[in-house]
Amino acid sequence: MMQSSNHRLRDMEQHHPLLSSGTDVESGSLAAGVIVGPHHGGHGAGNRPMWFIQDSCGMVCATMTWFLVLYAEFVVNFVMLLPAKNFWYTLLNGAFFNSLAVLALASHLRTMLTDPGAVPKGNATKEYMESLQLKPGEVIYKCPKCCSIKPERAHHCSICKRCIKKMDHHCPWVNNCVGEKNQRFFVLFTMYIALISAHALGLSGIHFFSCIKVQWNECSEFSPGVSVLLLIFLCLEAILFLTFTAVMFGTQIHSICNDETEIERLKNEKPTWERHVRWDGMKAVFGGPPSLLWCNPFTGLRLRRVLLLTQGRRGGSEFSV
Repeated sequence: MMQSSNHRLRDMEQHHPLLSSGTDVESGSLAAGVIVGPHHGGHGAGNRPMWFIQDSCGMVCATMTWFLVLYAEFVVNFVMLLPAKNFWYTLLNGAFFNSLAVLALASHLRTMLTDPGAVPKGNATKEYMESLQLKPGEVIYKCPKCCSIKPERAHHCSICKRCIKKMDHHCPWVNNCVGEKNQRFFVLFTMYIALISAHALGLSGIHFFSCIKVQWNECSEFSPGVSVLLLIFLCLEAILFLTFTAVMFGTQIHSICNDETEIERLKNEKPTWERHVRWDGMKAVFGGPPSLLWCNPFTGLRLRRVLLLTQGRRGGSEFSV
């Protein structure tokens, strides 16, 4: 703890820090995360490190998510759509389902690989304290777990081992925290998974009844027993995912419209910040006025940055734990 006649620093994790959530300090350390790419002087817009959490449970859950989505793709395409005799039925449903699946997986990647708003680790130094130019008597707070100055509304994640700005929760299915910078991608992920789950359920029902009418003759390239098992497992998966993601989507929209994270709601924290409610909250998270760009998980993804990260990996990845 550092203390002077004008500044006081308290090792407390909550309450109301005076440091603005917009304040940021560049850091080359991503505790519990992985830096992929070269380390040169400074972090420009094109060479910022890629964020990735090295958590075994999270990586298993993220892999399972991809496996289940790809399984649904296999059943929908090869068991239901391709054997269908109606060309337009196959084309339209295939284009719709596969497009949603691509958007869902892209949203999952953006959520997992985007820095959720981590506070630079170990920035509670005397030099940084003096650079804040605090007024006499002002109090800021330091996280005793990661030795960082805590911005307003930041909370410490024990899995990421970092303080996260506007942390909503840590989701193992995306192997990352949901916070200030990646919440929009998490909302899109839950929305697209709910949509493909509902679509898969509808297609399964149509396929099942159509196969019963023809007694499973020429209904699928698979045997009736295998087709039924694949459809049953797909329906169970779709019901589970639809229920979970629909609830999460509704919860996230409610939190955004009330400008209150799940942690703040559970801890019943009284707001000390200027709240952006309803459409203002949606604009703050998704950026700009309502448009189709809100539904695009590729928004803000720069090809030049991706190429630089790829080149950095070829030249030898650097890891920081």
